[in-house]
Amino acid sequence: MKEERLPEFHVEISSPNNDLIITPVKDKIPTIEGDFATLPYGSSSGSWGSSGKGWTEQHGTPIGADIIYFSRYEDTFYHLKVDFPEDKIKDYMKRAYAEGESSLYKKPLEEYKDLGRFQHYGSAENPYSSFSTLVFGFAPKGMVVVWLRFGIIQIELGKYQSEVIKDDRELEKKFFADLSVSREEMKKKRFLEVSPKKWEDYRSKYPWKPVIASENKGLKNFEMNLRYYNGETEVMLRPWINNIPVKERAVPEELNFTWETGKDQQYIGRAFFNWEKANEAFKKSGNKGNLEFKIAPDNSIFQVFLNGEPFPVDSVRIFKTEREFHDSYEKQ
Repeated sequence: MKEERLPEFHVEISSPNNDLIITPVKDKIPTIEGDFATLPYGSSSGSWGSSGKGWTEQHGTPIGADIIYFSRYEDTFYHLKVDFPEDKIKDYMKRAYAEGESSLYKKPLEEYKDLGRFQHYGSAENPYSSFSTLVFGFAPKGMVVVWLRFGIIQIELGKYQSEVIKDDRELEKKFFADLSVSREEMKKKRFLEVSPKKWEDYRSKYPWKPVIASENKGLKNFEMNLRYYNGETEVMLRPWINNIPVKERAVPEELNFTWETGKDQQYIGRAFFNWEKANEAFKKSGNKGNLEFKIAPDNSIFQVFLNGEPFPVDSVRIFKTEREFHDSYEKQ
């Protein structure tokens, strides 16, 4: 009998920044298939929602976490023991998200399709990616956020709370046995008193949608990539980029979008946002928001408005580009 192929996935452990590092001591990630996956070796790294490091592929379908870790900057051992919502996991495992156009795939794209595992964007025929990475984000005071990554798309699964391990003498012996520094010395060098409020606040969401507009009649929108402060990422493509639905979204940190207004007139626009200013604007916007990116007719600049009112941005940039899209003016 042919052995069933177990699906693969990767695991990342991220920190908000390099000052807020944790190190797993014991860990296992239970799977539906019955085996256990594991965390990467070493400490957390990178930025919120992305460790920036690869690791040996794991196998199965993750449905929880049982992790004991040491927060180096808090001088505290924590235990995270949680079951992920299995129905939600199974639903996401069926999905494959569109990341971008593929040269040989001519059907209209959808945000995601139920294609199951083993879909990996990168070939000329396949614009979709299945679940690829389980990402942990360790914030202060035992707060942990978990995301599911599908290629470049990342979706928050949930926020969980670790418990402080009060009797940690045996863990201390094991953890510091092979280190060149004592616990007291590490505490003197690293200890910080930090609240998790900043990363909890990043999880705030508002009902809004992005809209790309121009008085130039030749406008064609092709692609938008959004990175949010809460660690999520989203991609909008044709045809739905012209009719993006309103849904609960976090505050954007950065976005870029690609458009054309004629042959040799393809551009990428980028915008960067400050969380406090953008969050305040969303708070005041009411129950529904249209975040409009209004491009000048000559493509020289764009402005950002929320429900017709100027929206605060840190900076905007525009530069010409030459990419291949199915509906490009270059192909006409």
